[in-house]
Amino acid sequence: MFSKPIMIALAATLLLTASAFAADSYKIDPAHSSVSFSVRHLGLANVKGKFNEFTGSVTMDGKKITEASGTIQVQSIDTGVKQRDDHLRTADFFDAGKHPTITFKTKKIETGKDGSATLIADFTMRGVTKELKLPVKLSGPAKDPWGKTRIGLEAKAKLNRKDYGINYHQVLESGVLAVGEEVELEINAEAILETDGAEKK
Repeated sequence: MFSKPIMIALAATLLLTASAFAADSYKIDPAHSSVSFSVRHLGLANVKGKFNEFTGSVTMDGKKITEASGTIQVQSIDTGVKQRDDHLRTADFFDAGKHPTITFKTKKIETGKDGSATLIADFTMRGVTKELKLPVKLSGPAKDPWGKTRIGLEAKAKLNRKDYGINYHQVLESGVLAVGEEVELEINAEAILETDGAEKK
């Protein structure tokens, strides 16, 4: 029989080993990722934009997402028109001076019978936090040409900007809003397995 100290040490080792292999942490690779949005303009066409600066992480248990979070820098908004981008940073829209980031953090994951996943997240924009559902398509994991393990994520969601205090309300003679209220958010991302300096087996 093992002595009590040895049994405790073995149990601790087993627990540490189990926790090490129970979940994998991935970090979003911004060079191969995008966070973009689309909104109706003058009721005629969709204007698209993106955020150039963001970070994020994903925790996986096998091939299932267990947690995800991200932070977007509002100042990095980019629609391709400087005058418009400057206006979007003002209090009419994102009020970037007072609310420099947009964040989301999962509260739970809903998994479908087909293996699909929907992230139920706290989404915070302009200081307002609301629950947002993000259906996610997951690809991988797979090894890249440099020996790193990656996953791919694609997600789309729709939200009403007024729910987050973005109340800009210019109305045309026709009664149509100059800037639509519904915004479509789209995330396309690759994330790299974090190894903490040691390659996982």
